Amino acid sequence: MKNLETRYLERLADLYPTIAAASTEIINLQAILNLPKGTEHFITDVHGEYEAFAHVLKNGSGSVRRKIDEVFGNTLSTKEKRSLATLIYYPREKMRIVRKTEDNMEDWYKVNLYRLIEVSKRAASKYTRSKVRKALPKDFAYVIEELITEKAEVNDKESYYNEIIMTIIRIGRAEGFIAAISSLIQRLVVDHLHIVGDIYDRGPGPHIIMDKLMNYHSLDIQWGNHDVLWMGAAAGQRGCIANAIRICARYGNLDILEDGYGINLLPLASFAMRVYETDPCTCFTLKGQDNTISKAEMEMNLRIHKAISVIQFKVEGQIVQRQKGFHMEDRALLHRIDYEKGTITLNGKEYAMLDMNFPTIDPKDPYALSGEEEEVMERLERAFLGCEKLQEHMRLLLTKGNLYMVHNNNLLYHGCVPLNEDGSLREVSLFGHTFKGRSLYDALDRYVRKGFFALDEQDRENGKDIMWYIWLSPDSPLFGKDKMATFERYFLAEKETHVEKKNPYYKLLEKEDVIDNVMREFGLSPESAYIVNGHVPVKRKNGESPVKCNGKVMVIDGGFSKAYQKETGIAGYTLIYNSYGLRLVAHEPFESTEAAIERESDIHSESVIIKRVMERRLVGDTDAGMDLRERISDLEALLAAYRSGEIKEKR
Repeated sequence: MKNLETRYLERLADLYPTIAAASTEIINLQAILNLPKGTEHFITDVHGEYEAFAHVLKNGSGSVRRKIDEVFGNTLSTKEKRSLATLIYYPREKMRIVRKTEDNMEDWYKVNLYRLIEVSKRAASKYTRSKVRKALPKDFAYVIEELITEKAEVNDKESYYNEIIMTIIRIGRAEGFIAAISSLIQRLVVDHLHIVGDIYDRGPGPHIIMDKLMNYHSLDIQWGNHDVLWMGAAAGQRGCIANAIRICARYGNLDILEDGYGINLLPLASFAMRVYETDPCTCFTLKGQDNTISKAEMEMNLRIHKAISVIQFKVEGQIVQRQKGFHMEDRALLHRIDYEKGTITLNGKEYAMLDMNFPTIDPKDPYALSGEEEEVMERLERAFLGCEKLQEHMRLLLTKGNLYMVHNNNLLYHGCVPLNEDGSLREVSLFGHTFKGRSLYDALDRYVRKGFFALDEQDRENGKDIMWYIWLSPDSPLFGKDKMATFERYFLAEKETHVEKKNPYYKLLEKEDVIDNVMREFGLSPESAYIVNGHVPVKRKNGESPVKCNGKVMVIDGGFSKAYQKETGIAGYTLIYNSYGLRLVAHEPFESTEAAIERESDIHSESVIIKRVMERRLVGDTDAGMDLRERISDLEALLAAYRSGEIKEKR
């Protein structure tokens, strides 16, 4: 029987059947190693703010503008550069505005076509021609390739290139060409996108963001607790379903479910309007809403909000009773209420309840769903499981996502690595096994996937419950607080009960020995690695810095969500990692797409260089470079086998 190495080389020979083919590929891969590394773009805590997210994708957190500066320097005014950048971000919308005021569109097309071609040349310069060719818009692929591979010193072809541009204008294809080449520039300025958690909840368009990510050329996703919540809902976990609906109701975003995903909320709405018909639901006011919503719609929303909240507290109590190993008994609260006195006892202290209208709660069995509630949940469960678009979005999270990633010497995760007060890794028990640090992340990741794919029914149910656990457990690396005080915030006036104590990780972020230990736990060298962290908004208006631990940790949640911007003072941080180093970008609040186009306003207000390398980093310095070197080594072994006669060429 042939050994494994020989069998592998024979399979490799199917791809490279001759000495010439293998040699050509070695030369090609070796050359790629010496290209500048591609630009990585890090974004976190988008929370459904699709317009701001789309704009940041288009501008590459300032990468497009930097390319314009590199190409044109002082030969264009600031206004001209801003106008060109807006054209690249929103080509068709910008051209519609220009047509209303520009007297000579032919000249305008000509000037901007030449400018766009120069920017695209610069953006394409650090990629192989093969990679650029794959990125070219189909309709104009040949023409764009000709124009962006033009060399200035080749005078013989000058009239040829000019004629191409003039013909594009003459036959009425200038606007289509401008849109295509603008899209190419956006595509080339960012080689890879990292989403460091929390696409879902609070904002109005997580489904729109997911649609964009479905078609993005290269990305990975580190799940946030809000993402895992929706994954659990899509898997049919009732606690996750109730939480997802409650948050949509709380922020006035039920249309995400109804219009975005086509989930029928009529059974829930009918139930809520009937059961809580005379209830003012004063504890369930909406967050972040303007005055455009009608009174009738507001009243319905409040009642849905209360109805699903009560259901949530019931089904969560059932999970706590079912999964004793989660040790979350303190989150089952309905049996702690004195339904006659209107009080609840927490930690030995009695508090007055702000609302005691619970027509569906049986004090003797408070966690049992009423018949109507059970019917509502059955229908919602079927709707979530049967929603094709939601399931498609969750498949993207599963195939492109995980709980953490080690990439190019950076450790990416949302939330925290659970620690003890002394900075040591916290041990967590799950289903009879103990985990900590990296092994905890790996175990939770496996259970999430079991919740979707396990054939064993108990494994699948445990996997579903783990997604709820990840959402709100004190031991969850994606939550990192001692409790989620949802019940207390609704029903108790005392602020002391609302406090959610953070995991020690957050107060130990500045201690290098602790952070160095975390890096080593994930196989990284503390001397050269970085941690990129999301989840907790950085309050810059209070003087807080996103750069922690002498530059080793970057917490880049700066408030993409409008709900947080009053606290943070900005609208989010993003991170750019290119061949020159790391750059942290702070963003101003995004007013609207219309304002960005008409006023040519942008939202990357300032950037700070975290690290600038003395020599440009090359592909050979990256994880991709390590993979390429392995392929080169394999091809060299194939070449040796051809030359020794061990394997015959397949001409």
